[in-house]
Amino acid sequence: MILISKFLIPKNYTGLAVYPFIFLKNKSLYNNWVLINHERIHLRQQKELLWIFFFLWYTLEFIYHLIRLRNWNKAYRSISFEKEAYENEGNPNYIKDRKSWSFINYFL
Repeated sequence: MILISKFLIPKNYTGLAVYPFIFLKNKSLYNNWVLINHERIHLRQQKELLWIFFFLWYTLEFIYHLIRLRNWNKAYRSISFEKEAYENEGNPNYIKDRKSWSFINYFL
């Protein structure tokens, strides 16, 4: 389910996935299939890790990369979940063809 909420999306971001919802900053993003696909990849990751473990892993990995790289954006882009989503967001068949736990291939 896709919901519009400019208040839940952090500054400089356009979308956010929190299983089972995709939040978008504004209605104009509703037709951005690449963004929607990116967020759907995150929904699949969250489902595989039973939501809470996804966010725990995500946070720990972000902190690790932030300490290592000392740069917020580089740390964010280094998270295995984000690497998988960014690399495959342009593939409309990725969710259908994706194997379980594929984000492991992007870890470190």
